[in-house]
Amino acid sequence: MAFTVTMLSWSAAEYGEEIVAAGEERYVLEAIKWGTDYFLKAHTEANVLWAEVGDGDTDHYCWQRPEDMTTPRQAYKIDSNKPGSDLAGETAAAMAAASLVFRKSHPHYSDLLLHHAEQLFEFGDKHRGNYDKSVEKVRSYYGSVSGYMDELLWAALWLHRATGRREYLDYAVTNAVNFGGTEWAIREFSWDLKYAGIQVLAARILLLEKEPLPESHEKVLKQYQEKAEHYLCSCLNKNNNGSNVLRTPGGLLFVRPWNNMQYVSTAAFLLTIYSDYLAASSKKQFSCHYGTTRAADLIKLAKRQTDYILGDNPHGMSYFVGFGRRYPTRVHHRGASIVSYKESHGFIGCTQGYDEWYSRRKPNPNVIWGAIVGGPGLGDEFEDERGNYMQTEACTYNTAPMVGVFAKLYSLAQKRKKMIPLLNEKNAGRLWSLQR
Repeated sequence: MAFTVTMLSWSAAEYGEEIVAAGEERYVLEAIKWGTDYFLKAHTEANVLWAEVGDGDTDHYCWQRPEDMTTPRQAYKIDSNKPGSDLAGETAAAMAAASLVFRKSHPHYSDLLLHHAEQLFEFGDKHRGNYDKSVEKVRSYYGSVSGYMDELLWAALWLHRATGRREYLDYAVTNAVNFGGTEWAIREFSWDLKYAGIQVLAARILLLEKEPLPESHEKVLKQYQEKAEHYLCSCLNKNNNGSNVLRTPGGLLFVRPWNNMQYVSTAAFLLTIYSDYLAASSKKQFSCHYGTTRAADLIKLAKRQTDYILGDNPHGMSYFVGFGRRYPTRVHHRGASIVSYKESHGFIGCTQGYDEWYSRRKPNPNVIWGAIVGGPGLGDEFEDERGNYMQTEACTYNTAPMVGVFAKLYSLAQKRKKMIPLLNEKNAGRLWSLQR
């Protein structure tokens, strides 16, 4: 949830004008605030953050509408005795990023978010540890495989961007090696593994910000940048030694079978924003093992991945639910798969939900508009079945990164529309002169 809000906020921070032009600003702000309001309530003390409500085992035992749930909803927290630096760090990053978005429209709310972000970062840094060791119930479902060091770097860089204070940049530079920020050359970016996003954020400082930096800082930031560009080269299939992201025959980036679309949407986002950073900088290009890369190469691949998600693929299937002529109709989602409470007030029990609704062959009675499902396998194969949760489960962190990508591509499309009449006029004049 925190990663979802961070990515929504990053989209709005980078593409606020494009989102306004598309008439979507109110909806983006509402979505972000829905999440940050919750985080404010969950952060009850400086060193206390409520981490989870309910648990995966009892939740998965039932297939019910939210309105019918009667299972115990125990709440679990992290604190100074049971730390969770990864969760505290990601929530701090979400609040810091959101504070940027609300700075002009809601300055008091922005300041409040920033205050909580700084407290949570201090808590996570002072009391270090993985949250899945403190809250064991999350381990089977939301295990912290990458540990907490990436989240602390991630939070520090977001706080630096939100506050402009050097101490946060100093933290990211000082801990760059020990925390893996300049050591990890990877091929994925996700809610658990943040290094590619960290490296792009750090590279942004070099490419766009005019702040004079000590030589030691500039050296480390260049190391971050090298790793960011390694990630982008791997997406572009321009690295050597087998360090590229796999592709399906239809051209989709492929990291792993379970919910692969999360890696596609995050890659599309990083490709999109780095293309802007590069275009706005004096650098303009960078080198991969197999050739030079420019901003146009990055946005081209981001657009190709987006087109695939929206239906330009071997199955002609849009994996963005509700968009296009053909999209998944048996999404693995309890609320979507059971008749709405508005239409039927009768109580639906745990096993009754499985017997009568989960196992039905018919399409879901409700459309979960805007969800991006897990998507196809390595061979572009996809089964639209409710029980095929590896491919049909919907996740908020699949959709969130695409908000920025859609905003950017929409803006480019609008510019092209404005240019076409001008180009036609020029071409008409050229043809007329040739005829003469």
